[in-house]
Amino acid sequence: MKIVVTGAAGFIGSNLVKGLNARGIDNIIAVDDLTQGDKFRNLADLKIADYLDAGDFYQQFADGAFGKVEALFHEGACSDTMEQDGKYMMANNYSLSCGLLESCQRQGTRLLYASSAATYGGSDTFSESPEFEKPLNVYGYSKLLFDQRLRRELGAKFEKAQTQTVGFRYFNVYGPREQHKGRMASVAFHQFNQFQANGKVKLFGDYGGYGAGGQMRDFVFIDDVVAVNLWFLDNPEKSGIFNLGTGRAQPFNDVALAVVNTLRQGENAAPLSLEEAVRGGMIDYIGFPEALIGKYQSYTQADLSALRAAGCAHVFADVQAGVSAYMQWLEDSKN
Repeated sequence: MKIVVTGAAGFIGSNLVKGLNARGIDNIIAVDDLTQGDKFRNLADLKIADYLDAGDFYQQFADGAFGKVEALFHEGACSDTMEQDGKYMMANNYSLSCGLLESCQRQGTRLLYASSAATYGGSDTFSESPEFEKPLNVYGYSKLLFDQRLRRELGAKFEKAQTQTVGFRYFNVYGPREQHKGRMASVAFHQFNQFQANGKVKLFGDYGGYGAGGQMRDFVFIDDVVAVNLWFLDNPEKSGIFNLGTGRAQPFNDVALAVVNTLRQGENAAPLSLEEAVRGGMIDYIGFPEALIGKYQSYTQADLSALRAAGCAHVFADVQAGVSAYMQWLEDSKN
């Protein structure tokens, strides 16, 4: 089985390669842009058959240069939700994806691609249906436009696709191999570094009708994201757009407390309640940034009805379990 992973040196892409390796699959063509050279670390301990620069891959794939490719995991994109260059965003997230779709349909390659919960934006309902799609930034719009094109060409549930086509609306993913993402890395990653440096973590204060640290997101551990992707690889008859979150909204306070208590546990310190952690100065609330006002999702929670109806019964980790495992990985990575 020959597999292509675009964005292979990125966060989700490298974890997918790791997940495929765990199944004994290493005939993998990794595609990425290593202008940010340090991303190579995400692939250094993994097994791949070949590496291609993203600038070379797409036309070669369209020309059939790689022979029969069973499946293509398309994770390559600009994922910076603060990026304001719409022309750049649309070229990377929409136009490239459209060309890839055409190539996959023509060659019989299964396409499993990254959409985003940012397509919902200002909505208060997170179900895979057009009336709930209200992106707040050009990133969310670029992802939504590709979803809309597939619905138009392949049918509402991609039932007209020549081969399996699946879009995953990722919610707030966190976990190993995201260190290269800078400001776009998860809050858990940043809080790990904050606690290591200053003995405290930072959260936004009041905003959007939510108290300090009370804004709620659907936080999903990367291992769960990989498991669902691979479930669809095992079920080639399933196509469509699916939310990929836990179906459980938890406040940012839960993430902060899980970070603090896991790292304190390493020092043999007793776990704290949220009130104790705040009172002890280990959780620090800061003013909400002006740049995010009107562009920030204060609440997300994936509706998993479609995923469950497709037959995927995967059990997702909650924040406490996922963040604890992640903190341990970060600690181990220091050594």
